[in-house]
Amino acid sequence: MRNPDEWDRAYAAAGLAFDVDPHPELAKAVGDLPPGRAVEFGCGEGRPAIWLATRGWRVTAVDFSPVAVDRGRQVADRHGVEVDWQVADVRAYEPAGPIDLAVVLYLHIGSAEIATVLRRAAAALAPGGILFVLGWDRSNAVAGTGGPRPADLLYDAAEMTRAVAGLRVRRAEAVPQLGSADAADLVLTAYRPPA
Repeated sequence: MRNPDEWDRAYAAAGLAFDVDPHPELAKAVGDLPPGRAVEFGCGEGRPAIWLATRGWRVTAVDFSPVAVDRGRQVADRHGVEVDWQVADVRAYEPAGPIDLAVVLYLHIGSAEIATVLRRAAAALAPGGILFVLGWDRSNAVAGTGGPRPADLLYDAAEMTRAVAGLRVRRAEAVPQLGSADAADLVLTAYRPPA
């Protein structure tokens, strides 16, 4: 995992993006849900968080990088929405109170660390709450296609399913990576059964 200074340098070197259209897999999984309380873990510039806020969600967006969070604030202001921006170590972050939606997109920090984040996210879900995870699938390392290396940084369906024990998994599968002919993403959706 990069340290926060490395994330800051990476975000500072990139241009500010204003597109808040959701990833199609996120839109498919949560687009019809009634708004509630959501947390995006490892939000970067927080475009999914901002998209959720435009749909009436009360969103907390958490990231290691103050630069990324500041950029997210700028984009949210331009869209006229409020997001609770938090600079924190997402591996240790625990939401206050139950949440209705936990979102983890492309948070590639190593299998043990992502399992910790998923366990914390799952524990925070209210009855009926949804966990949505999307990122580079580990099959990319074998195929020599996209995503970070080493392979431990990529998502594995079996590992992620174990990390969210106690939730009911609706989907845990590799799908074609958006805009790529040969790379794959892993999509995991799970929910806490109603009480």
